Amino acid sequence: MRSCRALLSLLMLLTAFPAAHATEVEGVRLWDSPERTRVVFDLSGPADHRLFSLSEPDRIVIDLSNARLSDGFSPAGDGVVAGIRSGKRENGQLRVVLDLAEEARPRSFLVEPNEQYGHRLVVDLDRKNSRERARDTVRELPNGESRPVVIAIDAGHGGEDPGAIGPSGTREKDVVMQIARRLERLLDAEPGMEPFMIRTGDYFVSLRDRVQRARDAEADLFISIHADAFKDPRARGASVYTLSQRGASHEAAQWLADRENSADLIGGVKLSDKDDTVASVLMDLSQSASISASLDLGDRLIQQMGGNIRLHKREVMQAGFAVLRAPDMPSILVESAFISNPQEERLLNQREYQENLARYILDGIRDYFWENPVPGTRIAQMVRNGDSPGREHRISRGETLSAIARKYDVSVNQLRQANDLNGDRIRVGQVLRIPTSS
Repeated sequence: MRSCRALLSLLMLLTAFPAAHATEVEGVRLWDSPERTRVVFDLSGPADHRLFSLSEPDRIVIDLSNARLSDGFSPAGDGVVAGIRSGKRENGQLRVVLDLAEEARPRSFLVEPNEQYGHRLVVDLDRKNSRERARDTVRELPNGESRPVVIAIDAGHGGEDPGAIGPSGTREKDVVMQIARRLERLLDAEPGMEPFMIRTGDYFVSLRDRVQRARDAEADLFISIHADAFKDPRARGASVYTLSQRGASHEAAQWLADRENSADLIGGVKLSDKDDTVASVLMDLSQSASISASLDLGDRLIQQMGGNIRLHKREVMQAGFAVLRAPDMPSILVESAFISNPQEERLLNQREYQENLARYILDGIRDYFWENPVPGTRIAQMVRNGDSPGREHRISRGETLSAIARKYDVSVNQLRQANDLNGDRIRVGQVLRIPTSS
C-alpha cells in the first residue's frame, strides 16, 4: 500500500513538472520594413508552437504549448500588426492573436540563443505584393535622357540584429546607418549619381535579400558598410573587402543550381536555356569581371582613406562575405572602424568622423566611375563631351602633384591652372579639381 502511494505521488509530481517549468514569453519586439513586419517573441526556453491564419477580420493565431506570459506583457502593434491579444486555453496552451492592419502571409521559425538573445520565436508577416513595395527602383527618365550611375548603399545589420556592440553600448547597426545616410546625401548631390538605400530604417534584411534589392534597383555598385569587432580591444583601423575567389565559386554554384528560376542573372543573359558548360563559363566570366572591378574600386577607396584615417590594412582584403556575392556588379564592404576598440567606438559616434568617412568613400567612387564610365549613363555622356563637373581628387599622404597628373592623364600645368596653384605644394586632405584631359 505504501509503495502504491509512493508511485502515485511520483506520477503526480511528473505530471505537474511541465506546468511548473512552463516556457515564459518574456517580451515581444516588432520591426516593420517595406516588405514585411517581423514579430519576435523572446522566450525563456524552447517551445512547440502552431500557427494559422483567420479572416474577416484578418488575424494570425499562434498557439504555444506549455507556455505562459511574463508579468507586464502588454505589447503595442506596429506595421502590419494592428494589435496583439493573448489568452490561456483549457488545454494549457497559450494563445497569442495578431490582429492585422492589412492582409499578410505568415512564416514562423524558432531561433537558438546567441550572444545577444535567448530562445526566440520569429513570425514574419509578408505584405501582399511585397516584392513590388521593396523594389523602389530609380525613377523613370524621359526618352533620350541618360540615366545616373546607381549606388546601392547597404547599412549592415538592423532590427533585432544589432551587429557588434561596443564597450560603451554603441550598436553597430546604428552607427553604420548614420554613415550610410551621410553617404546617401553626398551621392544625392553628386552629378551623374543616384543613391539607393538597401534598408531605410531599423529593420532586418537577410543577406541574400540585400543583394537582390540592389539587383532589382539595377545598381551599378553595391557598397556594404559595417563596423569591425575583435576579441582584442587594441585592434584598430578601417578596412575594405571584396569577394574572394573561393566565395565566388560557392556563390556561382548556388546561382547555377537555381538558374531555372533566375531570369537574368548576368547582365540580362538568361542561363535557363544554356547547357551546364556554357552557363558555367558565363558565370565565371561575370564573377571574374565583378571581382576585378571590385578590387579596382577598393584600391581607390584605400587611396582616399589611407592618407586621412587610420587603416587596419593598407590593401584591399578578400573574404567570402555572402553580401558581396552578386555575380553582375562590383561589390565592396567597408569596415568603418573597430567598434570593440574604446577609442574607435567614440570615433564612430562623432559626426565629423562619419562625415569624413562618407566623403572618402564618395571620392573613391567618383574616381572609379569617371575612369570607368558605365555606358548609357550621365557620367559616360559627360566624359564624351569633355565635361567633368564635380570631378575631384582628395590628397592623401605621400601623393605628389605630378603623380596625380599622371593618374588622370592631365598635365601638371593644367592641374595648377584649374586649382589656382602657384607651385607644386599640396597638403593632405586638400581637394583638387581635375580638368578635362588634353
